[in-house]
Amino acid sequence: MAAVDAKHFLHEVRLVRDGVPSFDEYPFSLPAVRNLERLVLHPNVTFLVGENGSGKSTLVEAIAVAFGLNAEGGNKNYNFSTRESHSALHHHLVLARGYTRPWDCFFLRAETFYNVASYVEELGGNTASAFGERSLHEQSHGESFFALFRERFRGHGLYLLDEPEAALSPMRQMAFLRVIDDLVNDCSQFVIATHSPIVLAYPRAWIYELGPKGAERVPYEKTEQFSIYRIS
Repeated sequence: MAAVDAKHFLHEVRLVRDGVPSFDEYPFSLPAVRNLERLVLHPNVTFLVGENGSGKSTLVEAIAVAFGLNAEGGNKNYNFSTRESHSALHHHLVLARGYTRPWDCFFLRAETFYNVASYVEELGGNTASAFGERSLHEQSHGESFFALFRERFRGHGLYLLDEPEAALSPMRQMAFLRVIDDLVNDCSQFVIATHSPIVLAYPRAWIYELGPKGAERVPYEKTEQFSIYRIS
């Protein structure tokens, strides 16, 4: 069967500003949200970068929840909540979707991946086997992350990832780039919040830097991550 070009699953994200209760309250007080009109997404990979507290994780989480995914991670069928900690931002976002729907979707939130692994283990059966032969809790943090990318992501999918490099060594981050590229070639789209200069080096992507002026698209060589780790 011929591959279907996503072109995109998500075209852009818009903030419905008229419905915002107050731009002086979190999360709307964050510059990345307060100055948001529309965020146009790359058909392959869109990166969000910025300092801690800039709002990149908040924005990825809100896109995921607005798309119908579980706030702590997983797909649309994951129905659990350890603690209601996500913001109300998703209520005020409009997602401009493409004419095709993804066959697969997943939201990875690094800080709550343990909860996802526990939920998978509770479900057992086919759900657990989709992540490989070994339980996610029987693997190291990095191994379980990579098992998710390698075994669970099936292609022709929309993948929203919050700091996927959190448990990965530099070598595993390089391998992760290969996984991204294979999935992009299999008609997948990513939105990724990251601090990693290695992950950011993926070429078929746009990078948005979140700062005082909001989200600004920048080339890789202009990111703080590149400047800090560059060898003179």
